[in-house]
Amino acid sequence: MDTDVIIVGAGPTGLMLANELRTAGVRSLLLERRPHLRETPRANGLGGQILELLHFRGMLTELHEAATDPHPAPRFPFGNVHLDLSGLTDPPMTAVQIPQPRLERLLEGRAQRLGARIRRGHELTGFTQDRDGVSADVHGPDGPYRVRAQYLIGCDGSRSAVRDRAGIRFPGTVCPEVNRLAQVTPADGTARHDNGDLDVPTLGRLSPGFTRNGHGVLGFGWLTSEVMLISTTEDEDTTYEDDAPMTLDELQDSVRRVLGAPLPLGKPLRLSRYQFQDRHADRYREGRVLLAGDAAHQFPATGVALNAGMLDAVDLAWKLAAEVHGWAPPGLLDTYHTERHAAGARTLLHTRAQMALRRGHDTAAEALREVFRELLGDEAPRRRIGALVAEADTRYPLSEGAPHALTGTFAPDLSLDTARGTTSVGALMHTARPLLLDLADRPELREAAAGWAHRVDIRTAGTHDRPADALLIRPDARIAWAAPVGAPSDTLLPTLRHSLSTWFGHPRADDNRPHRPATGHVRPLAHDEDARHARTR
Repeated sequence: MDTDVIIVGAGPTGLMLANELRTAGVRSLLLERRPHLRETPRANGLGGQILELLHFRGMLTELHEAATDPHPAPRFPFGNVHLDLSGLTDPPMTAVQIPQPRLERLLEGRAQRLGARIRRGHELTGFTQDRDGVSADVHGPDGPYRVRAQYLIGCDGSRSAVRDRAGIRFPGTVCPEVNRLAQVTPADGTARHDNGDLDVPTLGRLSPGFTRNGHGVLGFGWLTSEVMLISTTEDEDTTYEDDAPMTLDELQDSVRRVLGAPLPLGKPLRLSRYQFQDRHADRYREGRVLLAGDAAHQFPATGVALNAGMLDAVDLAWKLAAEVHGWAPPGLLDTYHTERHAAGARTLLHTRAQMALRRGHDTAAEALREVFRELLGDEAPRRRIGALVAEADTRYPLSEGAPHALTGTFAPDLSLDTARGTTSVGALMHTARPLLLDLADRPELREAAAGWAHRVDIRTAGTHDRPADALLIRPDARIAWAAPVGAPSDTLLPTLRHSLSTWFGHPRADDNRPHRPATGHVRPLAHDEDARHARTR
């Protein structure tokens, strides 16, 4: 094999996958047909559950440093209705304003430091797979060549060549509308009122929010006192190429059609155009070929695609690593489709609801939006919708029988007291290794897990108001097993061993010695490839 995994597509999903695979000691080759990083931002922010995961990888500080606004107010559009979470002390959905090219540079730099190979200007032209691997045909600057790997992953967007060549269906529709989005400065002489209203010649006073009429929808708001956010939505049959840039004149023409009057605009800081699709691959795996990100799903609303795609990458990476290193239990890689296809379907659910809220023009549709606004005036619905958009409410079906309430959920970032000082769950997950966290000093649980100590970090720590006596946490920060507080050992030990075997394979046969786990030491991230392979096998 020339490499372990070939990744096609160097967007945020492919780059996140390359980072996670290298952290797990897997050799990866990332192929991107464009010779240079795309400078036109297709997204201008990152939000949802992926931010907590990046915190668990120790990457959130670097992300904040690269952001244009690391802590924007948690206010989000939901089908042209405002979802305002700013009044909540712990909002379920947060975001970071960062143009996509800047995010990609950050992820690419980290992947290269970890040893990932990234080839720009190299286009996949075909592939064949057999029971042992995948042979990919590539055309690069110096001509065609072939590379072989155990697996090939399509992260190559909505028009995925990998998906098409693998014969995976991508059913759905293209929404009959064109959306234009811009960040611009106000035109010289524009009158802005203290409440943010804008005086528009020949039209009058324009308030922040959404203006809807029979011609379309105009969105208007302020990112800062000097930067306006302008968007338009119009029904239109034209299909635009992804790389076709939008001009300020095109935006102004669209604004004029929707408003019926020109809106003076100053200097454009960002111009983008997009068309929504509602599509979902019928399966995320075909043999040794798998899909992630936009190649697997397209959502008819903004603000969720990066979150979903990068979470796909995190779920997939550790399972691929288990296969590459030879210890994956039967069916482990198939759970990627099971878990992430269901998560994609749930994201489609709320984005389709947003489309219904957004597109209706009659009195019934306006009544629906008004009722929805009233519901979002109460805290409980705001939290429910915020968690839905963030994918923070996703729970994987990880246990048989009657699981603990925490199983399948994202691990809480508990503050931990250990013999070596204070740490946190997030800090212990920087290495992306499985973790058995004993929160009640129960040696019988640590002893039961001793055979898996070569694959699972075993830690003992205390925490205030512990949610369970112990947590078994997968590398993607999902809780695979939890011990109810005070539960007897005779009921816990069989289920713990079952979960360890289900997710992390057979125990080491010769490791029946009493295990003496560390109590708070965080293993440093190894950058040497041989050290990584030795650690993860």
